Amino acid sequence: MKIIFAGTPEFAAVALHALLDAGMQVPLVLTQPDRPAGRGMQLHASAVKQLALQHGIPVAQPVSLRLDGKHPEVAREAHALVEATPHDIMVVAAYGLILPQSFLSLPPRGCINIHGSLLPRWRGAAPIHRAIEAGDSETGVTIMQMNEGLDTGPMLMMQSLPIADDDTTGSLHDKVAALGARMLVDALRQLEAGTLPAQPQPEQGVTYAAKISKEEAALDFRLPAAVLDRRIRAFNPFPGAIGNFAGTPVKLWNASVVNAPTAASPGDILAANAVQGVLVACGDGVLRVTELQKPGGKRLPAAEFLKAFPMEGGRFA
Repeated sequence: MKIIFAGTPEFAAVALHALLDAGMQVPLVLTQPDRPAGRGMQLHASAVKQLALQHGIPVAQPVSLRLDGKHPEVAREAHALVEATPHDIMVVAAYGLILPQSFLSLPPRGCINIHGSLLPRWRGAAPIHRAIEAGDSETGVTIMQMNEGLDTGPMLMMQSLPIADDDTTGSLHDKVAALGARMLVDALRQLEAGTLPAQPQPEQGVTYAAKISKEEAALDFRLPAAVLDRRIRAFNPFPGAIGNFAGTPVKLWNASVVNAPTAASPGDILAANAVQGVLVACGDGVLRVTELQKPGGKRLPAAEFLKAFPMEGGRFA
């Protein structure tokens, strides 16, 4: 089959790489427009665009696909390009644009999507973050047919993946991306052979993974240490969990739970040294923080961080 691929970040690039390694034909790639990034805020191509150009694949970057949206002329051009490109199916992975029904109907064999959860749990934008934050013991990948709903299409293939106690969104992302890429190649081969039936999603167990916002980064130490540990891991690498120490927003990148009772008030720092790290009293239990970052500084192990930023006897507000 000839495959039009739509995706943007590294998660999608892993899938595109797998298609190309498997010898599949990709005559066109759709990805988001270049975005400013870095200290100089220069325009940077997406991971998918970079990979496509390395392989000489034509790339289109429409800002919208909605014929009734703010950029109907751009959407019409994208529709026409897809119609003019010989293909059988479209694969969508973390593309970032809404695909209206008019666009979903273009590929002869429809559009399939790689979603980083065990649907119908964690439909939406941030399934990996929310699975860690919620304390799920497992996540996985669902390959599904797309419809106009938010991750509501029929399921073609599903495989689970355990969530380790020390998994961050960064580490789990890489595991989910690798699994999704392998499953995608398998699913496309089975679809071409006609041996992959679609199944509707269960009506029970639906949850939604809302997009992560920077406003969620601030930690409330009145919460249990186990909850804060999950949030720190869920917000690593973005947006980074924050504790306010003496008016300074300190990012907390890695931590673990210490099951020790304490009479201290939530936020009180019980110890801050090279051996113990930074021990913080919580609403229930104690949090041991082992990697921190001050504004404008680097992420540092607690021992290094405390040399220039002593915290003994202080507290997080």
